[in-house]
Amino acid sequence: MGVVPGALDARGERLAGPIFTGVGLAGLAACTIFAPGPRGATLAVVVVTAVWLPLLIPLFPRRAAHPWLAAGYYAGFLAAAIVLVARDDTFTGFASFGYPLAFVLFPARWGFFAVTATAVLPMLASGSDSQTPTWVLVVSVAGPLLYAAWFVGAESEKRRKANVRLEAALEENAGLHTRLVAKAREAGVLDERQRMAREIHDTLAQGLTGIVTQLEAADGPDRDRRLEQVRTLARDSLGEARRAVQALRPEPLTAAQLPEALSELARRVTGTSGITVSVETTGDARPLLPELEVTLYRVAQEALANAEKHARASRIVVTLSYSDELVLLDVVDDGIGFRPGDRGDGTGFGLDAMRQRVRRVAGTLSIESTPGDGTAVSVQVPAIQAA
Repeated sequence: MGVVPGALDARGERLAGPIFTGVGLAGLAACTIFAPGPRGATLAVVVVTAVWLPLLIPLFPRRAAHPWLAAGYYAGFLAAAIVLVARDDTFTGFASFGYPLAFVLFPARWGFFAVTATAVLPMLASGSDSQTPTWVLVVSVAGPLLYAAWFVGAESEKRRKANVRLEAALEENAGLHTRLVAKAREAGVLDERQRMAREIHDTLAQGLTGIVTQLEAADGPDRDRRLEQVRTLARDSLGEARRAVQALRPEPLTAAQLPEALSELARRVTGTSGITVSVETTGDARPLLPELEVTLYRVAQEALANAEKHARASRIVVTLSYSDELVLLDVVDDGIGFRPGDRGDGTGFGLDAMRQRVRRVAGTLSIESTPGDGTAVSVQVPAIQAA
């Protein structure tokens, strides 16, 4: 447990009130039992104190927001302790319960003042048979406690100021990071234009590959369906080429959010390849920065194209997962797999280009594959929402 309000975790906040109440009641009961025959007014004060102590349970989680309620509760406890100690020294043990109670109810500096009051006032109430002047006893007890209170309070104040400076530095770093991201985005525009020729080639190459595949199979009984798919692929490829030249987002992302665009991509791949492609979305789907959505869509597109051309898979599962800080994309197939690095990535976009695209948006890409055991492509990017 901490010594300042707010220093406890959620579980500690729930349990501290009942625990401290139980300790106080146990101390009160023990002193009452061992006191030499308490009766009358003493027992009446014990009963009132036993009723007062459980008020700590509803007060405890509100102590920081309502410090005067905490001070009033502690004053009530201290008054009861003073009366009981004045009537019987045995209750000094119960009064000592005020020391830990002071530190959980008040900030460090004020907690020491409460501890000082707990040490001095019951002692004055009980009287002393010593010939030492009372003021000497008071000073000898209060002096060290007040000094410790001031010292700890000063240290706490230093830590508070350090935290304020740290927060200011973090805010400054956040602003700097934003400016760096903006400059990186501007630099990325030029980089993207330099890569545009290869992206156009890849988009057209994938479309043409699908067209050739459909034409080769167009002599069967489903000739009309195959030719309709050829026309669809041709129109889509031409549209993607035009949009790439104009540096626009992929057409599916202009009409739908990323999960819907991936579902449409999966249906298209299923229709042209016969491979069962399914899309699953988990978490709170929300619009992301255009650069992030384009990156995830293009990586999924390339991963599906690679699986369609090389994996000999019968099933591909695309999973899009949203969390508070990250968005994850997984493309997993049940194909023949490969050993990453043992074969070339082919022409066009390829695995290296996938990594470059993901790296430009501060993301990471990993590929896991084993011969005969399928392939898994995993991407994670920061979950930066669209403005």
